[in-house]
Amino acid sequence: MIQTGLIPNAHNDLVTDASYDFYGLRLATCSLDQRVKVWQLDENTGSWSLEHDWKAHDAAISKVSWAHPEFGTILATASFDRTVKVWEQISSPDLDGTQLNGAGPAASSSSTRWVERAMLVDAKGTVRAVEFAPQHCGLKLATISSDNCLRIYECLEQPSLASWQLEQDIDVLALPTATPGARTVAHTMASATPTQTSAGTDGNSASLVAHALQQQASQNQLQGRPGLGTREADGGWCISWCKDKYWGEVIAAGCGIDGVVKIIQLNSSGRPSTLLSLNPAPAPPAPADPKPANATANANAANGDDASKTFAITSVAWAPSCGRSYHLVATGSRDGHVRIWRVRPPTPGEDLEGDADEVEGKWGASIVGDFDDHKSTVGRVEWNITGTILSSAGNDGRVRLWKMTAGNVWRPAGHISVEQAEEQQGEVDAEMAVEDP
Repeated sequence: MIQTGLIPNAHNDLVTDASYDFYGLRLATCSLDQRVKVWQLDENTGSWSLEHDWKAHDAAISKVSWAHPEFGTILATASFDRTVKVWEQISSPDLDGTQLNGAGPAASSSSTRWVERAMLVDAKGTVRAVEFAPQHCGLKLATISSDNCLRIYECLEQPSLASWQLEQDIDVLALPTATPGARTVAHTMASATPTQTSAGTDGNSASLVAHALQQQASQNQLQGRPGLGTREADGGWCISWCKDKYWGEVIAAGCGIDGVVKIIQLNSSGRPSTLLSLNPAPAPPAPADPKPANATANANAANGDDASKTFAITSVAWAPSCGRSYHLVATGSRDGHVRIWRVRPPTPGEDLEGDADEVEGKWGASIVGDFDDHKSTVGRVEWNITGTILSSAGNDGRVRLWKMTAGNVWRPAGHISVEQAEEQQGEVDAEMAVEDP
């Protein structure tokens, strides 16, 4: 039986994200109520107690992320107010008049406070995801927002955490889609995004003619992809860093509604490249006779079968490698599917031949697990510390676990609902009441 803990009435509104620290003993939660709360685990009783609570943003908070403890006790929060904030926990004697946070009733007796160290305001849309880079990359931060831009920041003053440099600003949709075995060719045409009526140009002063041509290209693209640009609520924005330092700075990013996750190589030269694209939609076969194909298409349309419809990816998680020769990447989608991808990097030695462009296309991927048990939008997928168990949470109100068997086949490993957690917590409380009358 799955053992669970319960934090009742954690927030006054919907909880949008929860993140454990490096040791798994503290939990940070954020919510639509614009507040961040930090909880401490009592290992003896298995219960969580509120340690800090503060109002962090002026709008709903979408994500929260812990930095590696090597850099201190640091949190980053992303919000619908288009900002990302960096917070540090410090002891009370070191405050020196700086802005105080986390000073709610539960934290009034604490000897530490959370201080806002930096606010990043480059996003042109709501910031939907934030994640600190792995330890070997240094103190870096990745964000993605509804303007479809992936932004990479690096802290220039680690003791103070006040100065963050925007290293890269990447339009994910404008990056070419890589295909296995084919070399990627870069292009400069920008794409319209779900929160923009037209895409901007690289230059600061584009001519009216160029702007008109670009608007026409964007309209043509929208006509070819029904539903794009209709509602931001239909989209999905997510990121996850590769944990293996051997391949450098690699990140998985998904945005918009196309249902594609791009594996992006971040190069020091400032020119990112797409190593691989994870697209669950099968490629349409080339029909030998166009007439039967058209008849089939008409029949599918009459039956309401839209096989080409895509669903946004709402969550992506890159598993720790733990010595495997391949990577595992999990995705959760609005179509209710949890997919597990086996990503195969180039064999040792291939990456040493030539520059980055010459090794593009040598990555490959295949789906080794595809589950639709949630039957509704999947909001979050996350791996355990060894990358052997995957958890997923969906709008069906359940957290499901997936595990690989001895035959390398992924199977369900159990699930838990809020009702079950409440029942278990009630049993635990009853046992404690009997033991301690």
